[in-house]
Amino acid sequence: MKTVLIFGASGQVGQALVELALQHPEISRVVAPTRRALPQHAKLENPIVDFEQLPTDAPWWKSDITLCALGTTLRQAKSKAGFYRVDHDYILAVATLAQRAGTPTFGLVSSLGAATSSRIFYLRVKGETEQALATLGFSSLMIARPSLLIGGTRSSARPLEAFGLFLGKHLASLLPRRYQAISTHQVAQSLLAACLSDSVGQHIIESEQLQR
Repeated sequence: MKTVLIFGASGQVGQALVELALQHPEISRVVAPTRRALPQHAKLENPIVDFEQLPTDAPWWKSDITLCALGTTLRQAKSKAGFYRVDHDYILAVATLAQRAGTPTFGLVSSLGAATSSRIFYLRVKGETEQALATLGFSSLMIARPSLLIGGTRSSARPLEAFGLFLGKHLASLLPRRYQAISTHQVAQSLLAACLSDSVGQHIIESEQLQR
């Protein structure tokens, strides 16, 4: 039986990860640190944390699998520096503490097109985060790169994303599979399954693979 540590549990993919982990027969304990309390569950431990001052010695850092779906937008972050703080620094902070505690497997929700050489700031940050994670020494590193996500109602509006999803849904048959919109449930299900497989090494799961 495994313990799974999940970050970003209040977001769309994070919520799906928590739901799937709580239902999974191989998982006996789910720890989901958040800023605000989550609904209670017998298998769920929900520490309330400040990501600017994470508790470095908390016993819950040690898990069998750490899953990270942390992320924001430039609009929410209000600046490139603020975006980088969440999508790079926060993720590296939780990954470093999990690895130091002995966690062997780390799973990240990244983005289609993530690359350190990208001219698009968003994708360049995603690529830099992936590159930094690869240096931490996890036995297994699983990186999911979904296309546009289809899920529940967000806590904040994302007009450009909504427009992209509209096009993605109505033009799906004309788009290569990699660029078709994908459900948050599919992303969460594929990433969790990959992390439970105990495959050694770094593995990139592109969007078309997440849809299987």
